[in-house]
Amino acid sequence: MKTQNKIAIIGAAGFLVAGFVYSHFYLHKKSRKELIEIARELAYTWKKELELDFEQTEKLEDLIIEYTLKKNEIINATALSEDEIIFKLKSIQKAEHNKLQKLMTDKQFQKYLELNKKISRKS
Repeated sequence: MKTQNKIAIIGAAGFLVAGFVYSHFYLHKKSRKELIEIARELAYTWKKELELDFEQTEKLEDLIIEYTLKKNEIINATALSEDEIIFKLKSIQKAEHNKLQKLMTDKQFQKYLELNKKISRKS
């Protein structure tokens, strides 16, 4: 194979990889924007329900994003069995509740748990 042909093949492969990488970043950027918007809306809803202050609301938004990403990573893990996924999700939820409890007053956290139970029952 001529050097010129090798360079052409390598160049074409480079363009394909560059296109894939660009589309991958674009899709992640779009997903990240959507996640941030949803987290902001959820945090604002909890702000009203629990009477959170500005700092609590910002931290809550960050926690929503953090734990949503962790949960999605576990749910999308193909190597895990259903039981392992459930165990890991419960473990993450416990960690999430611990952080929320530190973020909120006792009264706010109890109300959060009560509202969460009502939401779960409706589902």
